[in-house]
Amino acid sequence: MAQLEMVEERNISIGTKLAAWLGRVLLAVIIPLLAFAALYYGFLFLRDSNAPKWVITIVAIIWGVGGVALLYWVFNGMVERLPDEWTRRLQPFVFVGPAMAILTWYLALPVYRSFWLSLFGRDGFPEDFNVFFPWTWPAAMQSNAFVGFANYVAVFTERLLQEAIRNNVMWIIFGSTFTVIAGLLVAVLADRSKFERVSKSLIFLPMAISFVGAGVIWNFMYEVRPADASQIGVMNALVVAFGGDPHPWDKWVAIAPWNNLFLILIVIWLQAGYAMVLFSAALKGVPEEILEAGRVDGANEFQIFFGIMIPSIMGTIITVWTTIVIFTLKIFDIVWVMTGGQFGTHVIATQFYRQSFTARNSGYGSAIAIILLLTVIPVLIYNLKQFRDQEGF
Repeated sequence: MAQLEMVEERNISIGTKLAAWLGRVLLAVIIPLLAFAALYYGFLFLRDSNAPKWVITIVAIIWGVGGVALLYWVFNGMVERLPDEWTRRLQPFVFVGPAMAILTWYLALPVYRSFWLSLFGRDGFPEDFNVFFPWTWPAAMQSNAFVGFANYVAVFTERLLQEAIRNNVMWIIFGSTFTVIAGLLVAVLADRSKFERVSKSLIFLPMAISFVGAGVIWNFMYEVRPADASQIGVMNALVVAFGGDPHPWDKWVAIAPWNNLFLILIVIWLQAGYAMVLFSAALKGVPEEILEAGRVDGANEFQIFFGIMIPSIMGTIITVWTTIVIFTLKIFDIVWVMTGGQFGTHVIATQFYRQSFTARNSGYGSAIAIILLLTVIPVLIYNLKQFRDQEGF
């Protein structure tokens, strides 16, 4: 009799535990559904509502910030209701998962779609073409112009694209290199100045300006008026003051690549502060004992700079240089605001924009975008390797 009661109690205990576990799982399913429903209807409200703008703004803030917090809270609570072993396995993905989903949706899938788009002609693939279902591809290719890799061949044979690639090489050589040199010199000189904070703040200040804003500012710097008129551009005002003739600096020669140098100067002005801050932090990490030992051994300041400081922060120099190389490979705003790509200043990004949105050649424009991505990836991988080797700055 006692044994039978023990079996019944054990069965009741197992049933209770099973019911509690099922209840937690059910709750873990219902809560995410309610959360996603709230986010979905919030999106519909923001998209279709005729409410006042201030109401929409408040809802957007609450919906955006609160929605993200709600998702983390919901998924974390859902995972914590699972058995301990599964909780330990899945909980890290609660925090990594949304970021990976966002990267997949907004980066990986568009790249995948752009690649397939680049294999078609001017009109791209048909609207019913689905890259995720290979059995639909043959029919789609018959119903539209499937050109394979012809767009990629055209990229490297078309004159304007060759000009754009040449200009991007100029941006890399001159823009990245002189930005690093300027940032390094300012970092070394400012560290020895009594006005270190003020000077560094002034050099870093352009970093707060967008590339478009910088283009507008330097448009005024390069502004040209007739020789007999008052010059409002700083560059031409100085030239005229010293007896010279005014020139359109960034549009001086129609076909020569040297117009790019006046655009590259803008990026050097913008990014020198970024390089200066990182170099200054790295230089402060060089042991003072090593510098003093070099001076005791009779080394002058140039020898200390090139023989001790530069080797000590070489990892930082390479990392900063490769980061700015990525900026220059993707440069678009400054060129488009200053010249629109005219006067021999087209770069790869402006050619992509021109082909995709002006000429409406989606296949050719997508091929340019893929080539630009492939150009950036090796530099990015090298940069990440440098970060890993240094464990940051």
